[in-house]
Formats: sequence, C-alpha cells, structure tokens
Amino acid sequence: MSLIGEERKAIILDQLNMEGQVKTFELVKKLGVSSETIRRYLEELEEENRLKRVYGGAVKINLSAEEPSYLKREVLHAEEKQRIGRAAASLVEDNDVVFIDDGTTPLQMIQFLMNKSNLTVLTMSLPALHQLVEYKNRDLFSGDIYLIGGKVNAMHSRVTGPIAEKIVSLFHADKAFISIDGIVLNKGITSFDAERGQLVSRVIENAKQTIVMTDSSKIGLTQLYLMAGWRDVDIVISDVSVPKGWRQTLDEMGVDWIWAQ
Repeated sequence: MSLIGEERKAIILDQLNMEGQVKTFELVKKLGVSSETIRRYLEELEEENRLKRVYGGAVKINLSAEEPSYLKREVLHAEEKQRIGRAAASLVEDNDVVFIDDGTTPLQMIQFLMNKSNLTVLTMSLPALHQLVEYKNRDLFSGDIYLIGGKVNAMHSRVTGPIAEKIVSLFHADKAFISIDGIVLNKGITSFDAERGQLVSRVIENAKQTIVMTDSSKIGLTQLYLMAGWRDVDIVISDVSVPKGWRQTLDEMGVDWIWAQ
C-alpha cells in the first residue's frame, strides 16, 4: 500500500522515538521509496525542528548537551509534571517505604502524599527534603524522612557520590520513583550525569518496584549513563500514551505504561 508523505514522515518519527536514530538505507527498505525521497523527508523534518540530520540518516534533537540547572528544569513542562506527580502518588500505599528521586517531576508527587499514613521517604533531593520538612512542621506529613547523605551538587540541588551510594545500599524501598533524562525502547533509561546515574542504579537494585516518571520530551533520547534496562523497570508514568511500536516489547518485559491525563 502506497503511503502519502505525511504518513511516511510519521513512521520516521515513530522509529526515532523507539531507537533515537534512523538510517537512510533502512528507511529505503522499510518505506519502499528511493534514498532521494528519504533525504527529502529528513530535510523537511529538520526544517520543522523534529530531528537533526547526520551522515547516513538522522537523530532525535537533543536540545541540551548537558543537564539544565534545577531552576531551569523547574519551569519546563510544569503542568505535565504535576499530572505525572499526581498519578505517581496514587500508587503509594500506607506504610510504604518510598524513594523520591532528584528532579522536578518526582518533586510534584509530594503534595499528593499528605493523606498517606506512616510513610518512610528516602531522597537525595534537597528541594524534596525542604518540602517534606515544611509539611511535617505543619502537621501535614507524619512519616519519617531520610536524606541520603554525601557530596552536594549545588547546581542541581542533590546529593551524589560514593558516600551516598554506600548509604543508599543500606535501604530497601518498596517503591522507587525515578527521574530520567532519556528513554529509548532498545536501550532503557539514561541520565546526563554518571554520578547521579550510578546512585540511582543502586536504588533500583534494592527496590521492590521501580517507577519511572517522564514527560514526553525525554522519549527517544539517549544520554550519557545507562541507569537501568527495561527488565529493571516495572512502571512508566508519562503525560503521553505508550509510543507507537513500544507496546509489544514492554509487555514482554512486564512493564506497565500509565498515561497521566
């Protein structure tokens, strides 16, 4: 069946979400068109800021080669992050031990935990710590709070490093709510910062359940450090539905995808 140009471009973008890159010769075979036609599609998509052309194909646009500061992240996709936070908090049950990761997306779930009883919260995030302490001082949160100690990263308002890794290895969370910088079907979840990624990997190893929290801007991107493969992830919560072409693989890996609408 012949596909019109927009349908073909949609297929190209779907493959970018799955793999983070596309190759011209593979698209020629997949779409049954000439390499000149594929190059034209890639040029048009690049003009629309949907991808970046490279030799032999294209990659998904990564707007930042490094992690933005906490203050910059705080204002990005704020409404979507709040929906994700509400959905994440709904998974928390009374008496749970939960890890709340660094990042502005996990921070959004704290406001929805106030009706939960006897929680134990572990975090390496300084803003999360401050918010929890404030709620506790106002008698809005009655659980226990543990700050993972170690080297303070002032730009990103978090604690990381070997001391933090040693401390986090002592804890076993029921549910770990993880923030990411990239998520690709054939790679897993990744982080800009290797130190942070290593710490989160230790958390995931000790957690009964791992819940990834991500807005749609991270889908199809791969960053420096691989925090976990799909077999280590139980649930993904996002502001969009499961990307096209991902369902079968996620089902095989036992990963649930929650669309926070």
